Amino acid sequence: MPQTEMKTLRQKMEKAVEFFRSELLGVRTGRAHPALVEEIKVDYYGTPTPIKQLATVNIPEARQIVITPWDKSAGKLIEKAIQASSLGIHPNNDGESIRLTLPELNRERRIELTKVVRKYAEDAKVAVRNLRRDAIENLKKMEKESRITEDDLKRFQKEVQDMTDEYIKKLDNVLAEKEREIMEQ
Repeated sequence: MPQTEMKTLRQKMEKAVEFFRSELLGVRTGRAHPALVEEIKVDYYGTPTPIKQLATVNIPEARQIVITPWDKSAGKLIEKAIQASSLGIHPNNDGESIRLTLPELNRERRIELTKVVRKYAEDAKVAVRNLRRDAIENLKKMEKESRITEDDLKRFQKEVQDMTDEYIKKLDNVLAEKEREIMEQ
């Protein structure tokens, strides 16, 4: 029984790391990435709709994003939504597509972004630690119900802690990689 729970725990911890990675895609690093704009909500016929559902998002150059709406009338709405977003980029709308040119990040903005990334990392670590706490509580409950022995409990607790350490280290590695990416000129 505990082996299936260990497998489930590993899957949940892996999902926490993947969620952290997906959150980092939306953090601007000076390089264009579709995730920077895909989730921006556009008021399309009274419904908040993500850009990715209204247009094609392409990256023709390292610091440029081109958004081509499927419905040309949505172009103005997409432009307005980008201006209202926290990106701080002025879109150029030529009627066919919307071009965003990412400016170079200054030193202060890079430091701000590393703080944001660290907060995301800490949230992910808290999620992993919560999974560890829940797993250990379940193991103690199993021991109390005599489904596992006290020795098994200690062994599984060590296994859970080792797994937690492994995933915290993975999160630290992803964080370090993203910080390097943000700080490079």
